[in-house]
Amino acid sequence: MPLDTSTYSLALLRVDGRRWNELRRLHAQIRTQDAADGSSYLEMGHTKVMCIVTGPSEQQVQRRGGQQAPRDEAAINVNVVVAGFSSVDRKKRGRNDKRIQEIETTIANAFSSNLHTHLFPHSSITISLHVLSQDGSLLAALLNATTLALIDAGIPMTDYIAACTAGSTSTYAAGDDTADPLLDLNNQEEQELPFLTVATQGNSDQVAVLVKQFLDQVVKDKGAEMIKEGAVERSDAMGMDVDE
Repeated sequence: MPLDTSTYSLALLRVDGRRWNELRRLHAQIRTQDAADGSSYLEMGHTKVMCIVTGPSEQQVQRRGGQQAPRDEAAINVNVVVAGFSSVDRKKRGRNDKRIQEIETTIANAFSSNLHTHLFPHSSITISLHVLSQDGSLLAALLNATTLALIDAGIPMTDYIAACTAGSTSTYAAGDDTADPLLDLNNQEEQELPFLTVATQGNSDQVAVLVKQFLDQVVKDKGAEMIKEGAVERSDAMGMDVDE
């Protein structure tokens, strides 16, 4: 059933009962896998992901793409596995799926500039992510779970990376400045609305990741400021889970 954006503009409530700036419930745990160097489990609404971090360990030769020359800093390898039962269509995505490869590259690039990899020369850090359930904001959930697992592994980093999504209703995309962006989109909203994913470092305004889907520049600029506040709120919630 298509998302009826006119309903939101009248009732100011979304399909799941939230207001435009309300985030879904976040539940997070660390040290979920005793055998791993670092691990985490995270739920953002009905999106559920698990992260396992291995390393830093001796850098292995990459079979695919030829041998890799020794480096003076740690290499970050990201693997994303999507369970076939994670979505309604039960479509199994393989390692060669374009969307999966884009997510892996985005996560690797985000943390390569945030982790102090120069402290671990000629080594590698492997981040394995498992998607158990999908209900929107998948990239944001994976970034948040990775942050928690890296903290659990004790790998030094500049600051938390916390991510959130924001979407635009049709009236807002058409240039209606009175309409509000929607924070923390679920799957139905992502299917119908243009949106972007933003990750910030800690409580600062420094953007570590910005990925947009069918969003024009004007809306992106306006939504980015609002989404930073959502990312900061996510960072605060994640910090509470780590402290516990």
